[in-house]
Amino acid sequence: MNNDIVLQMLHISKTFPGVVALDNVDFQLRKGEVHILLGENGAGKSTLVKILSGAYQKTSGEIYFNKINTEIKDPKHAQHLGVGIIYQELNLVSHLSAGENIFLGREPGNKLGIIDYKKLFGESQKLIDDLKVDIDTCRLVKDLGVAQQQMVEVAKALSLNAQILIMDEPTSALTDQEIKELFATIRCLKSKGVSIIYISHRLEELFEIGDRVTVLRDGKYVGTHNIQDVTKSELINMMVNRELKEQFPKQTVKIDDEILRLEEVTNQHLHKINLSLHRGEIL
Repeated sequence: MNNDIVLQMLHISKTFPGVVALDNVDFQLRKGEVHILLGENGAGKSTLVKILSGAYQKTSGEIYFNKINTEIKDPKHAQHLGVGIIYQELNLVSHLSAGENIFLGREPGNKLGIIDYKKLFGESQKLIDDLKVDIDTCRLVKDLGVAQQQMVEVAKALSLNAQILIMDEPTSALTDQEIKELFATIRCLKSKGVSIIYISHRLEELFEIGDRVTVLRDGKYVGTHNIQDVTKSELINMMVNRELKEQFPKQTVKIDDEILRLEEVTNQHLHKINLSLHRGEIL
């Protein structure tokens, strides 16, 4: 992995009236890495990336892009600096095509000032094809699945020359197969030198896709590790500041009488389904 540092956030603090959301937080991002940002709800992850994306202004601290001290003025300025963000709630216009969404507000025009749709769909299709995903950019966004819509958002960010891509809980609404496809796309982005800040609560997937991990707790920086040098239990300990013997403590419950039985249930979607459910049981 390339060790070139593309982003440094040093001693970042952010206060709201009566609340310290971030307190002296450090974060560093290398070129072509997937850097996991980890922490419980309220740890400060969203606040940190909102500062980076220009949605919030930091109270104090310094931000360096490629070793240049930079004040991020607003989202448009962050975009100009090469920062793209894919939120959980996708920011697409459902009744427009994928290609129109990718170039929304920046549509290529001809000499008469009319939108050049041939160029629009050609360039948007190239962006999608470069991600190695199968999407026809002429299709309406409302006809695409969630995973495909995410890829449209990624292509949109890349069309703006994003070199840092923030992914906020990108797998929360995806199937296992869609997650595999997303990870393949992330690896493709890494190979192109794009740096990714990846926010997720699913610890298992972090070890599959991450290079490094930074943990925040209660708005404070806890530590940064290479992903191969830390265990799941150690990460949980860093997040909650205590050892958890079991992530889901086992409760002994008496399994009682049968309350539901299905036998050979069949319709247009199901074929000969059988099951039995007992009182006090998790099936």
